Amino acid sequence: MQRVAGAVVGGVVTVAAVPAVLGAVGFTGAGIAASSLAAKMMSAAAIANGGGVAAGSLVATLQSVGAAGLSTSSNILLGSVGSAFGAWLAGSKKGPSSSPPAEEEKEAEEKEPKENESQAELPNPPIGSEKQEK
Repeated sequence: MQRVAGAVVGGVVTVAAVPAVLGAVGFTGAGIAASSLAAKMMSAAAIANGGGVAAGSLVATLQSVGAAGLSTSSNILLGSVGSAFGAWLAGSKKGPSSSPPAEEEKEAEEKEPKENESQAELPNPPIGSEKQEK
C-alpha cells in the first residue's frame, strides 16, 4: 500500500512540478523572462548559432513547453516516470521492526550459551601504541 501511495504522489508531483520549474527558470507563457536563467541560455544559444536560436534546440523546446505546456503523451510519460520513482522511494524505506533491537539481542544471548563465562577477555591494545625497539 505504501508503494501505491508513493507512485501516486510521485506521478502527480512530477507532472505538476514541470510547468512550475520552467516558469521559475524563466520560460513563461509570455516569453522568456528578462535577466533569468532562460535568458542566459537563449543568449548563449544565439551566440553559438551565429545570432539566432535554432528550431528544435533545448532553449526552443523549453520555451515551447513553458508557453503551451506539455502534450498529453508527454504528461503520461512524465507521470509514469514520476510514479515509478515515487514507488521506488516508498519501497526503499524500511518499516519499523516488531521489537526494538535491544530486545532481539537479549533474546539471542539467552538462547546461545557462552563458553568460558568465568574467564574475562583482555582488551586488545590500540595499534601503533607500542614502541618498537631498535
